[in-house]
Amino acid sequence: MATKKMSAKARAAARKQRDKWKNKRWYTIRAPRHPWNFRRIGETLGETDEQIIGRVYEMTQQEFSGDFTKMHVILRFKVTETVGQDALTTFVGHSHQSDHTRRQIRRYRGKIDDVVDVVTTDGFLIRMKPLIITERRCQTSVKQAIRSKTAELIRGFASKSNYSKVQETMLNGDLESEIRNAVKAIYPCKNVVIRKSQLLQSGVVTEKGPTLDEIHAEEERQDAELKAKKAAAIESETEEDDQSNLLAAAEAMESIAEKEEAPAEEASVEEAPAEEEPAEEAPAEEAPAEESGATEAELMKLKKDELVEKAKEAGVATSGTKADIVARLLE
Repeated sequence: MATKKMSAKARAAARKQRDKWKNKRWYTIRAPRHPWNFRRIGETLGETDEQIIGRVYEMTQQEFSGDFTKMHVILRFKVTETVGQDALTTFVGHSHQSDHTRRQIRRYRGKIDDVVDVVTTDGFLIRMKPLIITERRCQTSVKQAIRSKTAELIRGFASKSNYSKVQETMLNGDLESEIRNAVKAIYPCKNVVIRKSQLLQSGVVTEKGPTLDEIHAEEERQDAELKAKKAAAIESETEEDDQSNLLAAAEAMESIAEKEEAPAEEASVEEAPAEEEPAEEAPAEEAPAEESGATEAELMKLKKDELVEKAKEAGVATSGTKADIVARLLE
């Protein structure tokens, strides 16, 4: 089958096509101003600001706060505005992982689900889904009583709090503790959680908390401190390495000097009698050796005790090394 030829316009368009990745840039995703203080939570790629707005970023609460008991809680942030390279977000809800929720439900236990829509003082409409697990199976009337008590408590709390306060209380477990204390008088509960929340309608955004410029200045200061600490740590490590190298070099020089001293002593011992060797020029000096009937080599083979006895018999000094004693005997 013959291949279809490209037209001149198609070839020109293919040549003019640009690489879209070159036009993309990195945006820093930041949590809301209050109560999250514009914390840096991630990065995303985009070609224009319009492409970034509307994206939803998910992360676990453990990654945000470092609390390992919250590793099953997923937070959702939606990008609503871009300022330079920063993508500002709004908290749009949270949820528990489905496997964690399934592990809470066991045989012979009761499960109570509910959906409660509340409005905060600053006009945010939120949907909450509480989940209550009882110790044992219970009647439908008991479940209904627990469900009504839970919805009443959630609505009363939300009607007196703003959206930021609801976020803090819902995620740190205070609201769940209040629900547990309220319903345990009706029936013993195994677990009480707000398994899901969802922002249905936004309200008035508060201006509390630090500004974005203040956050940038604080991050620059922290980065400078971190760089200074790293530089100081590297310098201290290099100084310790230099000191250890100097000590190792000094020890090596000492060992080399000790090794050189030992052969030097042996060489001096062997060189001293070598100067007195010419027997033909000074036959008078060999008289003691001829009289004693021993040569230098034979004397050096003797033990020091035997040399000392010979020195005493010959009437010479017995102090010093074997070479000294042999030299005195040969004089």
